[in-house]
Amino acid sequence: MESSKKTTLYFYVTDQVHLLDLGGVLHVFQEAIDLGFPYQLEFISSSQKIKSSAGLWLSGIKLFTEVSLTQNDFIFIPGFSSHDTEFSFPTTAFNDWLIAKHNLGCTICSICSGAFILANSGILNHLQCTTHWSLIDRLKKEYPTLHVKKDVLFTEENRIYTSAGIVTGIDLALYLIEKRHGKEVAIKIAKELVVYKRRKGTESQESVYLQHRNHIDEKIHMVQDWIIHNLEKTATINDLAALVNISPRNLTRIFKKQTGTTIAAYRTKIRVEKAKSLLIHSDHKIAYIATLCGFKTTKQLQHILKNHL
Repeated sequence: MESSKKTTLYFYVTDQVHLLDLGGVLHVFQEAIDLGFPYQLEFISSSQKIKSSAGLWLSGIKLFTEVSLTQNDFIFIPGFSSHDTEFSFPTTAFNDWLIAKHNLGCTICSICSGAFILANSGILNHLQCTTHWSLIDRLKKEYPTLHVKKDVLFTEENRIYTSAGIVTGIDLALYLIEKRHGKEVAIKIAKELVVYKRRKGTESQESVYLQHRNHIDEKIHMVQDWIIHNLEKTATINDLAALVNISPRNLTRIFKKQTGTTIAAYRTKIRVEKAKSLLIHSDHKIAYIATLCGFKTTKQLQHILKNHL
């Protein structure tokens, strides 16, 4: 748990910044401030006026050359619009400044495409990192010395954090809060933000509840929705087929064709995800969790978790 020493969080605002990348992390620490923790928020850039990717202009921003940091401070670099073929990067002066502040002892965090700014500065060389799933291959190709991690929410190495972006910035911020102030504080802030759960950095960027749904078959979507919301219930293939008025044989065939997996495998995957979440984020006994997830016994749940995790 961190001491009460004041920490300043510097948000480097890039041209075409994504507002959610900026606002998600920002709001987590604003809640920490409201709880009495000694944080201070500062906004810096290479220009005093910036246009966001949504068209909203931000002004009155301090120049990065005008601020003085301590080893207890953080620098956050939110993501920016990645639609342009060529990214616009800060100057060499900023790169030198960023490296100098890291050498001073500051912690550096990027959100989404902000990882490209870190990579361009050279500060990520030979370190593990990540970015938004749609930019992973580009980051690997353009910066081959990086150890780019695919399908994780965020990475941590040598006081440098990189995250996949958008809401994963909130996951990263809550992780930092828990690391500095304990689990109870992180839970309290998550509840205030109405965040369903705090995810670990190693979790997949794609929610299990969205997997196997890249199709337009309404009946199969209905079956998937029913499974998700009724895990504790025992339902045979006949029951599910009756739900959408098709034969069990056709349901089995169509489900596999549209989702790429079987009904049994899909249901197990959803059950494992719910069980994992309840084990981490609730105080329920394991026997009760097994019941909620549709497992017959605690032993069955333990066996399936062992095989899947």
